[in-house]
Amino acid sequence: METAKIGTYGTQAQQAPGHDAFGDVDLDEFLGLLIAQLQNQDPLNPMENQEILQQVSQIREIESNARLTETLQTVLLGQNMSTASSLIGRTISGLSEANEKVTGRVDRVSVVDGVPKLHVGDQTIKLTNVSEITAPADSI
Repeated sequence: METAKIGTYGTQAQQAPGHDAFGDVDLDEFLGLLIAQLQNQDPLNPMENQEILQQVSQIREIESNARLTETLQTVLLGQNMSTASSLIGRTISGLSEANEKVTGRVDRVSVVDGVPKLHVGDQTIKLTNVSEITAPADSI
């Protein structure tokens, strides 16, 4: 089944090669399309059971992928928060949100829009923008 040329409501659309038009459809939209398809099918040539089972399988796969993505994002945020919190009290260097080089002691950690941020004085540094971590003086 080729889906790259199928647009909304079955019209022909120009898609980039290799683009799956159904990849952008969420579960509710997919169910709506399936129900509309079943309600408007040709009564003299109804869908085969195999086709219905294939579409139900696709629904389950979409839902499973969405749950897996959400779980992985949650795990990643947890790992990033653990890493960020381990830097409290340590001296770091990195780029601030204004792209200025900042060096100093991490006072606290916050999460804004799912992104851990380190606070050094009045400057904020994303965890991904840390370029150097200095060992505390008491560990040398």
